Amino acid sequence: MTNSFIQIGGGELAVEVEGNGPLIVCSPGIGDTRDAFDPLAGYLVARGYRVARLDLRGHGDSTIGFDRYGDDATARDFLAAIDALGGGPAVLAGNSMSAAAAVIAAGRRPEKLAGLILIGPFLRNSTGELMRRAMGGLFMRPWGPAVWKGYATKLWPGLGEKAKERAARSTSLLTRPGRWPAFQATFAGADHRVVAPWISRVRASVLVVMGDSDPDWKDPPNEAKWIASNFGDVETINVRGAGHAPMLERPDTVSPAVFRYLEKLRESGALGPSHA
Repeated sequence: MTNSFIQIGGGELAVEVEGNGPLIVCSPGIGDTRDAFDPLAGYLVARGYRVARLDLRGHGDSTIGFDRYGDDATARDFLAAIDALGGGPAVLAGNSMSAAAAVIAAGRRPEKLAGLILIGPFLRNSTGELMRRAMGGLFMRPWGPAVWKGYATKLWPGLGEKAKERAARSTSLLTRPGRWPAFQATFAGADHRVVAPWISRVRASVLVVMGDSDPDWKDPPNEAKWIASNFGDVETINVRGAGHAPMLERPDTVSPAVFRYLEKLRESGALGPSHA
């Protein structure tokens, strides 16, 4: 296992790399950290894949002080990670906002991507602009951290009581010195309307993974169906009892499904060996 940093956008992006084989680059959702992908990473590494887990800008072990945050910034981070780790072709696994970023990255540099794994994805805003701004206001200090903690507790129903522990840990990490403004900037930069122009440019195969109890959508399976309708080569998995991070909440369901998807990419020749 290798922990390192990628310098980009005025800051340093934390990257944890493990395994050998075709490259899978993972990035979590707003407020979360790269360990959300630990169960999936362990499963894939044991089966011959090289997995890189990124922390978002200003989150986890990444630094603060970046020039910008949000969907487009995370797309650039995905591509920077691929370049730093051999150049691709790679598969991007993005959760929540990072799924939007994965689509942007695939549209921008299609030659770098063999596949996309979109987990609890946002390819459009789930609320109107006024509501989005109101939510941004709720995250202002001094009440913002408490609002986030309460909200995050409901994000991962598949974790049961451990969801409260994860929400508390997330809030603690986000309230370290200088971190909360980075979180707010990430939320402000997560305007998913920027994804639309890139969707039609995606050439990679796509796997959509949606928890059927994801609280960010009124009808998660229907949202998954809409997301899938935007792509030609696409599979969809609706994960029963999972919320916004099904790869963490239901790894016994998600990990084998992701592995089968990746093996199809390898069999097709789209996903070659690592450049490591």
